[in-house]
Amino acid sequence: MHMFNEYKQLIEQASKCVYAVAKRTDLDHAAQISERLANSIWLKREDQQPVFSYKLRGAYNMMAALSDEDRSRGVIAASAGNHAQGVALAAQTLNMKATIVMPKTTPDIKVASVKRLQGEVLLHGNTYDDAKIHAELISREKGLTYIPPYDHPLVIAGQATVAVEFMEQHSAPDIIFVPVGGGGLIAGIAVYLKENNPNIKIIGVEPDEAPCMHAAFAAGERVVLDKIGIFADGAAVKQAGDENYRISKELVDEIILVTNDEICAAVKDIFEDTRSIPEPAGALALAGLKQYVVREKIRNKELVAIFSGANVNFDRLRHIAELTALGENSEALLAIQIPEQPGSFRRLCHDLGPRLITEFNYRYADHNDAQVFAGVQLKQGVFEKNKLLEHLADKGYLVTDLSKDNVAKMHIRYMVGGHAPQAGDEVLYRFEFPERSGALLHFLAEMGERWNISLFHYRNHGAAYGRVLMGYQVKPDEHVALNIFLNELGIPYWEETGNPAYNLFLS
Repeated sequence: MHMFNEYKQLIEQASKCVYAVAKRTDLDHAAQISERLANSIWLKREDQQPVFSYKLRGAYNMMAALSDEDRSRGVIAASAGNHAQGVALAAQTLNMKATIVMPKTTPDIKVASVKRLQGEVLLHGNTYDDAKIHAELISREKGLTYIPPYDHPLVIAGQATVAVEFMEQHSAPDIIFVPVGGGGLIAGIAVYLKENNPNIKIIGVEPDEAPCMHAAFAAGERVVLDKIGIFADGAAVKQAGDENYRISKELVDEIILVTNDEICAAVKDIFEDTRSIPEPAGALALAGLKQYVVREKIRNKELVAIFSGANVNFDRLRHIAELTALGENSEALLAIQIPEQPGSFRRLCHDLGPRLITEFNYRYADHNDAQVFAGVQLKQGVFEKNKLLEHLADKGYLVTDLSKDNVAKMHIRYMVGGHAPQAGDEVLYRFEFPERSGALLHFLAEMGERWNISLFHYRNHGAAYGRVLMGYQVKPDEHVALNIFLNELGIPYWEETGNPAYNLFLS
């Protein structure tokens, strides 16, 4: 195939070039997760790079190939973080000037790292796509070479050196799991592996909030996603790269999607086996591997997951830890109705059995029945949860499983305070707004004063987006006006008035 020949030489050149700045990273056996999943699982440790991510490989490979004239003018890049650090370190090594346009929502740890490497940072827009448009504009105006994060043959060839290394470290893996954002890493790995061992399966893994390559595979062409979630900010891209898609559609076996809860559970798995903490995008591949093993019921296979990066804000770990228990099905969130009478609490605790209670919230609201919001630790996952639900139903309890309910997970568990009969005509909405200094004040200013706010919950998770749950008192004939107003705000929102957790505890 012509594509193989074209990249074969580029990858050979990259393998001689990138180690001026990049490191040959370890392929570590993950003993604990291997035993749990009955397969031999290996982690390719790209967190060991000087900038804690594989992105350095592609950036340096492209920049090292620039002419003296291009080097003298300098380079510009757009990035939410890891590519930015790669470009900055490559520029420092090659004695070039680097300008990096980063979204205003970029985690502080990544902005500080770029500045430490003498990169000039421009904060612009709320997403990678906003930053990219601005960087390309500056590139044309000032004659700076634009260094793309994934969509260029030299960047792809640089990322392919990851595969060159792990094939030297492990002669016969069965399946490789690769995180996918724009597709630079998976394109590089695929073009190298399928040339050298076409029997190896290549599985891409994307967040279900940002499935740009998955959507392209389904449509048979690249698509632009209307909206993406940026929990895994290192893989939050609206459209796969052109060259990346061209390669991947021919050579990649499958793209699978994982939830934020599954990503968080994989963060914990990697920590327990390596004592390193991946960023959410860094744990994508392992999350996909776990899902695939369960789905396909495979055993005794040699599986490699790319641990692609470890640039995570420390204060974000709290939020990741909270979602981890739900992601690995080691906690259930339940709403349980009990009689409003003395002794009911004690009986419920007895009926829950010898399990650790992780949360227990209650507020008096009704003379006859009480609603308890309970967190229960599980040792046997979904199987144990289903048995517990059956057991409680047999005992006469009315139980609602809230373990997968976003409103319950993000908001209700922190604000069980009782119903508000005086808050008539209440409607409930969930919002996401770009999180930066002063963002909450700006959000409230945008919301205006036309309708009374009857419920409000916001909690900073150290993430790129702030999440607010808000109740309004809106008369039925004003609902259309409210929806027009909300649409004009340009802030993603969801109506949650019918949410079961809200109706059980707060409405």
